[in-house]
Amino acid sequence: MSEISTKPYLIRAIHQWCSDQGLTPYLSVVVDHRTLVPRQFVQDGQIVLNVSTDATQSLVMGNEMIAFQARFGGVAQNISLPVDNVSAIYARENGHGMAFEIGAGSFEEEADAGLDPEPGLPEPSASVEADAEPNPPKGGGRSHLKLVK
Repeated sequence: MSEISTKPYLIRAIHQWCSDQGLTPYLSVVVDHRTLVPRQFVQDGQIVLNVSTDATQSLVMGNEMIAFQARFGGVAQNISLPVDNVSAIYARENGHGMAFEIGAGSFEEEADAGLDPEPGLPEPSASVEADAEPNPPKGGGRSHLKLVK
């Protein structure tokens, strides 16, 4: 029997901690062919998602996938992403959270292999407008995120 990763458990724990503290949990996700998100909100192969209970509907944080419904530009969208693609979870208000290495089959491995990870992704200079803040706030201090291997 293979060992189950601690990553989904840590993601759920930090999500719960943010919710208990009245903070807004954000997920930073590397987008590849397995990631179902509105492509017009992807920048530089990544997307930042507000996963608070106020911003999502039917949130399911499983060991393999995270799925929910959220509004982008006022339009409800189904979101589905592999836990392996989550690069960080943190509180919007103070940046406290955790960063992760991206798992096997990720965006970087597809790029290294010369594959186009997702045809039709917008250019990095594309502008993003969403109901929730798509990017984390700019802070002057050091990040509080820690890399977990």
